[in-house]
Order: sequence, then C-alpha cells, then structure tokens
Amino acid sequence: MSHVLNMVELISLVGSVFSPGPKDRVLGLLVDVPRDPEVDSQRWRERRDIAEGWRDILQAHIRQLGLDSVRLFAYPDVGSNNADLPDSAYEMGGPLPPEAKGLPASGRKTDFSDIFSTCQLLMAPTEYSTTAPLKNAAKQYGFRAATMPGFISDMIPALRIDYNEVNRRCRILKERLDPAVSADVKFLVDGVTEYSIHFDLRFRTAHMSSGRFPDSGIAGNLPSGETYIVPYEGERFRDDPSETFRSRTNGELPVESDGKVVVFSIRENRAVEVTGESPLVEAEAEHLAAEPAYGNMAELGFGILGDFGLKPIQEILLDEKLGFHVAFGRSDHFGGDVGPKRFSHPGAVIHLDRIYIPATQPRIHLMSVTLNDPEDRRETIIRDGAYLLFE
Repeated sequence: MSHVLNMVELISLVGSVFSPGPKDRVLGLLVDVPRDPEVDSQRWRERRDIAEGWRDILQAHIRQLGLDSVRLFAYPDVGSNNADLPDSAYEMGGPLPPEAKGLPASGRKTDFSDIFSTCQLLMAPTEYSTTAPLKNAAKQYGFRAATMPGFISDMIPALRIDYNEVNRRCRILKERLDPAVSADVKFLVDGVTEYSIHFDLRFRTAHMSSGRFPDSGIAGNLPSGETYIVPYEGERFRDDPSETFRSRTNGELPVESDGKVVVFSIRENRAVEVTGESPLVEAEAEHLAAEPAYGNMAELGFGILGDFGLKPIQEILLDEKLGFHVAFGRSDHFGGDVGPKRFSHPGAVIHLDRIYIPATQPRIHLMSVTLNDPEDRRETIIRDGAYLLFE
C-alpha cells in the first residue's frame, strides 16, 4: 500500500476530517523548525517536506476544498511535547529553511493570535506535540485543529481505515467511561509479579478522539482512534479539605522502557516513589524529583487502532492509539488540573503516554481493566489486552 497521499486522497482527507462549511475560508498548516540543527532528524525533515507538499497540492486545488487559501506557518521548535507555543510564527510562501534562524529571512512574521483569528481550520504535522496549546486556543478562538505530532508517511495507512467504525467504538467506550467512578487495572510483569492500581474517575467525563472535527472550538489528534479520561486529581480538596475530595487514585504502576521495568508507587494520583531496574529507576527518580508534576496521572487512554491491524511505528501519535495507555504529566488540555505553571520551565512541560501493548512493553501484560459505577456494579472491558465491548 502506498505511503503517499495523492491529490484526491488529500482533498478527501481534509473534507472528512473537517467537513468545511461556508464560514470556513482558510486552512493553516503549522510546522516547527529545529533551533539546533544537531537535533534534526530524517523523520523531522520528512515531516516538513510533507507539510510543504500539502500546502502546494491543496492550494493548487483550492476550489475543490471550497476554501479561499491554504497557508503554511513555521516557528522555532519549543523543545518538548505540549509546551506553550511562541508568540509568533512565520508565514512561508516558499521552501522552509533547514533551521529556525533562517525563518525571519524566509517568511513573514505573524502573531499566533492573528493565525488563530484568520484560520478556521488548522493541521499541525509537528515534531513536538501542539495538542495542549491548540486545544486551549481553539476554545478561545473557535477554530478547529488536527494535531499531528510526529506524523510521517508510515502513518498514512491509518488515514485510510473505516473512521465510521472508529467513531462507533470510541462512542461505546465513552458511554462506559462517563458514568464510571473508578477503574481497576491489573498488570502481570514477566508472567510472575502482579500489580494493580485504582484510578479515581469521579467528577470527570470522557473525550472521544475519533478523527473527526466538524464543530468549532475543538482540537485533537490525527490519525485518531481513542477515548480518554483524566483521573480525578484532587483539586477540589484545596477548597474543601475533607477526605471526600482527596483523589483516590492509588496503587502500583509498572512501566517498561528499553527492556527495563520500574514500578511507580501512586498515591492520590501522584507518583511518589519509583523502584526497579537500573539505570531506568535512577533516571525516573531524578525526573520525579526535579519535576513533581511529571508524576501526575494525567490520562487513561483507550486506543482501538490495534484492532484494525495497525502496528507501532515508534511515533507516539499513532502508537498511543493502538491500545490502552496511561499518561504522566500535563492534563489541563484534557480538562484536568495540571498545566504548564506546575513545571519548572516551559521546556520541562510534558504529557507522556505509556502504551500497554506487547510491541511496546513486552514484559508487561495487561490483565484487565474493570470499570465501577456509583451503584458498585463492575464491568470488565479489557481482559488479557483485548476489548470485550465490540461485536
């Protein structure tokens, strides 16, 4: 299968993602350009080339889109996923420079407030995720955005799947998560040691990310295919210091990276201790000590694209949609309480997904995910890594 979208497919993709209407006149493409050429990569360069190509193809067929223009904006990279965007970017009529210092000579400086005010539709195939800042800005300015952090041509097959079925499955998950007050998750490490964690889901509703953005004021990932919810973070306890309003998220969460496994001790929705194998345990302990907000349990995500035969490609944009995942760090862009101000500096802001599928964490087996409702009814929706909800 080709990993290049042709003109017809690209126009169809924009139409199916946004369903442009009479008030939609401008599609903006956002890309980040490396400040330091030493951190550039083949995939990042490919992504910038894709954005240039999309601008040229879509602008050449603008009438078929029903829009007035397609504009490409570039800005110096922000250094981490979901950090705030800079104040301005540069509109690019020609090729992108290889590094950020070339932007002023190559493009026209434009404040992001102007971009958000004039572009009703945005697509952001960036190196560092813009999901958090664009979700927040979309609420203020009313645009719609498809965020595509880490997008590469290997993801194009995920744009060709049946998104009607994706939407159906995401909705079924939302219908289960919305009334749930908690979730119990069990893991088995190396086939021997069992760990469990109880997630507090009170005061929260779930969000669908099904690859469709027909309504103003919303932003989300593309490719897509997940329903997610922010565990209750205990923020009500600040105003009413009773036990009722402490977060009840507690337990042990195993995480595997580069073949090593560590276990986070979670208390009141925060990782407070980490044990396990060196050198990962030292690195994670240092990160927690330097940035306590990193230890926030920011998301329970229920990705479904693994059921469509898609495989991980080492890019979080796609890989997190393949199965169940738990995120650490920032949550305000999902309706949670932890935002950039809880971190020491903008470059430290993070929202990091840990994906519990065999291809990404082979030593950790997802035994079950069970939801609990206010009447103490329990429903196991995942057993041995497989969903039990979909016919």
